[in-house]
Amino acid sequence: MTTASFIMQSATATVDIAEDSFEENGGAKEKEVVQEMRPTFKKLKSIEKHRREILLRAELPFWKILLFIDGTCLHEFKHDFLVWLTMAIYIGIRISANTLDYIPESATLLEKTNIGVLGGFLSFFLVLFVDQTKTRFLAMYGFSKACSGRIQDVAGMARVQLPPELGRRLVRHFNAAQVAGYVGLNAIGMGSPYSKTHFFDVYNKSNHLLTPEEMKELDRHDWDHSGLCMKELCTWCEQDIAEARMAGYINTYQETYMHDRVLQFRAAMDGMYDYTDQPPHFFYIHFLVLLSALYLPLFAIDTAYAAGWGEDTYIGLDFLNGVIVFLQCIFVVGLRSLGTKMIDPYGDDLEDLSVILYVEATLEICNTIMDSKQPGGRPKFNAVTEE
Repeated sequence: MTTASFIMQSATATVDIAEDSFEENGGAKEKEVVQEMRPTFKKLKSIEKHRREILLRAELPFWKILLFIDGTCLHEFKHDFLVWLTMAIYIGIRISANTLDYIPESATLLEKTNIGVLGGFLSFFLVLFVDQTKTRFLAMYGFSKACSGRIQDVAGMARVQLPPELGRRLVRHFNAAQVAGYVGLNAIGMGSPYSKTHFFDVYNKSNHLLTPEEMKELDRHDWDHSGLCMKELCTWCEQDIAEARMAGYINTYQETYMHDRVLQFRAAMDGMYDYTDQPPHFFYIHFLVLLSALYLPLFAIDTAYAAGWGEDTYIGLDFLNGVIVFLQCIFVVGLRSLGTKMIDPYGDDLEDLSVILYVEATLEICNTIMDSKQPGGRPKFNAVTEE
């Protein structure tokens, strides 16, 4: 085989590989058949129920809060190797200190070290990391609530201005866009537990969001790996609004108002996708993990050597210093885990946002708005003139 033919075959293979992938909304997904491992709707509801219960614990007395394990930093320690390595190092050194009858030379040398400087730097970066991820978390919470609010705005206008058939169709499409938007989050970032089969189809069946013809029209999009369904449904909403304007049900100002609410909804959804697509830099997270992995064992060594050797050992002091080492592990690993969990608030962790609550609350409010009836019909008021 000549060099030229080898280059041509390599280029052809590269093109074939490139054609086997596609990118939608910033997320590249391979066109391969994979088994969906996302949770069922029953599992999602169970997680949501537990998630809401944990949120209510914040107002409990402190002694009750200390009794919980799930939803706390203590739950993370069970699977964190660094915590147990740090404690093992401390316990191993203290066992040696209580069995020896002399002070080793290494203990004298360690008195000249200053591990506290590293601890101060690590504390600063950990607190900064948690603050940044908290800001990100609250911003994404704001986007979710904004989506719900904009749907309610349009539902209120549709109820009083549009005929029932057109108004309900607009609200159906708008609610479908919200549910489809959460499903499409799987296309980017760390993925989403909300799937078309176990999330959208469930709400579509119970709330009749889309007709079979409309579902068939959207089947050309990959629901689970793109946000294009949400985008198209937003366009359908704008078409419904334009149809209402051409039919004379609303004026230009009302049309602009409703179009603006749809665009605000789409911008909020795009905000979720943008944050999900760009998590904190891996360089920063690796930097924090590296500092933690170096600092905690060194802190355990420094504390264990400073607790005394030979005849200067005391069991009570050993226990107290062990508690201090464990508290330092809680501080470092706890802050790191807290910041990491807030990076992706649309997952299946107990600390994530309550997406099911937002969707179901929006659907319930919209149904209330569209079914509202004022006693006696719409009242007629006579103009009051001043004499």
